[in-house]
Amino acid sequence: MRTATLGPAERAESLASMAERELDLLVVGAGVVGAGTALDAATRGLSTGLVEARDWASGTSSRSSKLIHGGLRYLEMLDFALVREALKERGLLLERLAPHLVKPVPFLYPLQYKGWERLYAGCGVLLYDVMSMARTHGRGLPMHRHLSRGNALRIAPALKKDALVGALQYYDAQMDDARYVATLVRTAAAYGAQVANRARVAGFLREGERVVGARVRDVEGGGEYEIRAKQIVNATGVWTDDTQSMVGERGQFHVRASKGIHLVVPKDRIHSSTGLILRTEKSVLFVIPWGRHWIVGTTDTDWDLDKAHPAASSADIDYLLEHVNSVLAVPLTRDDVEGVYAGLRPLLAGESDATSKLSREHTVAHPVPGLVVVAGGKYTTYRVMAKDAVDAAVHGLDMRVAECVTEDTPLLGAEGYRAMWNARARIAAQTGIHVVRVEHLLNRYGALAEEVLELIAADPALGEPLQSADDYLRAEIAYAASHEGARHLDDVLTRRTRISIETFDRGTRCAREAAELMAPVLGWDKDHIEREIQHYEKRVEAERESQRQPDDLTADAARLGAPDIVPL
Repeated sequence: MRTATLGPAERAESLASMAERELDLLVVGAGVVGAGTALDAATRGLSTGLVEARDWASGTSSRSSKLIHGGLRYLEMLDFALVREALKERGLLLERLAPHLVKPVPFLYPLQYKGWERLYAGCGVLLYDVMSMARTHGRGLPMHRHLSRGNALRIAPALKKDALVGALQYYDAQMDDARYVATLVRTAAAYGAQVANRARVAGFLREGERVVGARVRDVEGGGEYEIRAKQIVNATGVWTDDTQSMVGERGQFHVRASKGIHLVVPKDRIHSSTGLILRTEKSVLFVIPWGRHWIVGTTDTDWDLDKAHPAASSADIDYLLEHVNSVLAVPLTRDDVEGVYAGLRPLLAGESDATSKLSREHTVAHPVPGLVVVAGGKYTTYRVMAKDAVDAAVHGLDMRVAECVTEDTPLLGAEGYRAMWNARARIAAQTGIHVVRVEHLLNRYGALAEEVLELIAADPALGEPLQSADDYLRAEIAYAASHEGARHLDDVLTRRTRISIETFDRGTRCAREAAELMAPVLGWDKDHIEREIQHYEKRVEAERESQRQPDDLTADAARLGAPDIVPL
């Protein structure tokens, strides 16, 4: 199978190709569900298109807790079906579909009460493990274990001694959410899907009651395309209601947005060899290992302001610091926070006014002929959501269509990953790149790391780290623009890499170096480079200003002070 290259030329070709002939399926929205839907359809042999108004995973799918998990707290809600489904998907991703991107991660659950809490929580975690193994996937993860207070403090010395009487440790999994989506898109393209970001649906084409296509505007080139399709899948997440309004239909359900924010702090600020999961009055709080950092989150509050750039307020940050500091011997302060990001969960409304109690189940509807809507759900179960959406679309196709095969379709980079991992010392010796750097590349690209190494072989200067963000090699920036569809500096610093949340300067110090690496690939002149840098710096300052504001309304107003580099 060829690997898809998503450079500027391929994007232009995809837009032109989608407009030339009627597609079987057009997917609107390239978050994890839309990208998964495109892959599902393409691997069933359907001619498939995928369009995204901004960048791959630019909304919810790049701003999650970055966990692939069964949802331990849903067991407490007795939602066994959701947990069972998610645990199966977790196992598939870890073992078969994306072992290069999805990794095990340990969590410690501090116990605060003697006796009953260990029995209660222990039964829940035991059931979690048993359900995982019963699905035949997930046997590779260690079983949970019970710890005394002394043993818990040995693996998590950061905890206050009086914050626990003992603990449980269990395992889940994590990934880089935006990188995962970019890999999904490339995999769909490798199987024949035509894909284009920065391509916004401006309206739908109708023939009587039926939706027969979409008017798609190239927000970069300025052209407009009529893309006709036998079926269209609306996978726009928190924008579902807005997209539905284009066909003049209210829809069969309503999607509400719940804001969750996360803080990123350096690894040395919390002395622990395991992640933490803490109970709060509303939900749970995670402290998640993230390379040389920790991710602390999340909040869960209603949001009805700007969907593209949800803002974290000072109150949000204080909430997380207060709750995590309740168990830490050395408290975190504002000065410890490297990065902050906010995302919106698409929740199916109608069950409760409290967003933490809204449904994490997904639903698929066919509101008008030719249009399928999929919404809700969890990142972990994106593949099931995609399958259900394509199954619904297939009912509207006058043809025999194969069954879903994504359960047995590894993502690009998965095949050959383990062999390359075993040979990482030899690869390091052959390329002259330190073995730690090789491991970094393998865990971001899998077997596709060979393509990054080829860039370095052609230009050894690309094998050097970025000067102000040395976790990443210069080659990764060029590769993001030439192979992964990155169109702007923002795409690279916030999604292809996570420099925007992993450095105290939020990526401003390496912005020029990154822009100059992208320029030859994307044909930027000096003026364009300056525009990209200025926009990125304004965006960072607007985010910082929003995080100084006391509430959502003022934080939103501050964040909107930096407009998108390409207005929609």
